[in-house]
Amino acid sequence: VAHPWTNGQVERLNRTLKEATIQQYHYQDAAELNAHLQTFLQAYNGGKRLKKLHGQTPYAFVCAQFAHNPGIFIRDPTHDFSGLYS
Repeated sequence: VAHPWTNGQVERLNRTLKEATIQQYHYQDAAELNAHLQTFLQAYNGGKRLKKLHGQTPYAFVCAQFAHNPGIFIRDPTHDFSGLYS
């Protein structure tokens, strides 16, 4: 992408992140913001079903792609998502 403003999907996610974080909360420092971003992204990737992904969550889509063609991945994406007891 030559210019970030030409990529609507990235810009929409950036807006979603701003609306869910810095526009809603005051953070004491960057570490607190980073921790909240990580939590938000896990919730979003594991819970938000997207029309572009045919009703799958981003995490489910990536896992399906990994199962179908693991050679295109540098590492196993299933280790990037915290489980219930992790």
